[in-house]
Amino acid sequence: MSFTVAIIGRPNVGKSTLFNRLIGRKLAIVHDMPGVTRDRRSAPASLLGLEFEVIDTAGLEVSGPETLEGRMRQQTERALAEADVALFLIDGRAGLTPMDEHFAQLLRRQKTPVILVANKCEGKAGDQGMYESYGLGLGDPIPLSAEHGLGLGDLLAALLPYSKELPYDEDDEFGFAPEPEEIPDIDEGDEVVIPPPPDRPLHVAIVGRPNTGKSTLVNCLLGEDRMLTGPEAGVTRDSITVKYEWRGRPIKIVDTAGIRRRSRVEESLEKLSVADTLNSIRMAEVVVLMLDANMVLDKQDLTIARLVLEEGRALVIAVNKWDAAIDRAESLQRLGDRLQTSLPQVRGIPTVTLSALRNQGVDDLMEAVFEIHSLWNARVPTSRLNRWLDEMITRHPPPLSKQKRRIKLRYMTQVKARPPTFAIFVSKPDELPESYMRYLVNGLRDVFGLDGVPLRIHLRKPKNPYVD
Repeated sequence: MSFTVAIIGRPNVGKSTLFNRLIGRKLAIVHDMPGVTRDRRSAPASLLGLEFEVIDTAGLEVSGPETLEGRMRQQTERALAEADVALFLIDGRAGLTPMDEHFAQLLRRQKTPVILVANKCEGKAGDQGMYESYGLGLGDPIPLSAEHGLGLGDLLAALLPYSKELPYDEDDEFGFAPEPEEIPDIDEGDEVVIPPPPDRPLHVAIVGRPNTGKSTLVNCLLGEDRMLTGPEAGVTRDSITVKYEWRGRPIKIVDTAGIRRRSRVEESLEKLSVADTLNSIRMAEVVVLMLDANMVLDKQDLTIARLVLEEGRALVIAVNKWDAAIDRAESLQRLGDRLQTSLPQVRGIPTVTLSALRNQGVDDLMEAVFEIHSLWNARVPTSRLNRWLDEMITRHPPPLSKQKRRIKLRYMTQVKARPPTFAIFVSKPDELPESYMRYLVNGLRDVFGLDGVPLRIHLRKPKNPYVD
């Protein structure tokens, strides 16, 4: 992008609304409650043809550095230092406040140029606040309504002087992972085909219950305090995507809000955060489920894991805070037992123990992520699949149908990867029992080494009407 714009201001002046308006989609959570945004978020923006990077920040508040608000302010200050220009938003309808005046004084001392924007100026409701803002000493304010898209032309004119003609890669997209590509059928050879690592970034979502160390893990990977962390549960509210490289491989990591049990989610804001997390799971390729070493795989963790597998995403379980585990042997035993009894449909889910705070086991986690991603993309040749199917039928024939005739499995092929999905042409697809399907799935995992990834088998009836 040619230049970077940071949106700053006190809480509840419409920063996230303007951010969503500039990027053209509802990426940031917007709510009437002040202080919704906590982490800084960046994305490519376009304003009437002008391309730039925009950063949404937390609301500026007067507080000590050790408090949550103080840590939020530090994140905003980092965004201000990275930006080429800052948009200082005030609420035109509420008028100028002492907090606006306090932070305007701080901004005047910064090296980053500041553009004053009076938001919520639809109609004449914000005129008084706009006129008052002349006293801030930041130049002429730009009247704007981020919610209704008014005043964007004036904002464009103010941003144009900061535009730079810098080359950038137009194919370098920022956002959710692309839809899985259709892969042609493979009939030659007998070996399972695992494609090489793709050039595009691997999309990884980090999920789990609140306070399991998701943001700490992201900070550990990046080597900086990019995400807001703290002892308080539920610090993260938005799903924040950041770019990262691990051993030369590009990755997009999504730090998500913690998911509590549905019965405990009462506030509308938390419902929006959970919905944002669920959407991140659907868009991811690999999902890392973070667990607390002293509370391994409880009921809520299992609910999240089932959701990930139902969506067909590759799953890696990361047991965090391993350095503080009270009884490591008991934690591992409990994890193995719960996986075997509660998630038998996906055998061999990779698990890694680590301490994100101490940077222990993080490389093992990333190796597991790339290994499971390779299996998630694997393809099995059709010829070998059908030889395997004949062997499975010979070893254990299908049961009889309601008409007392043997159900026939005629042909099998892999229709797609991501996750591996197969189609079997069956004479009576509605009558093949679930137990026989489990027999086939377990056989696929054993013979083709597909442990740990969700497998899907679709039963289809042959088109020939003369075939039983």
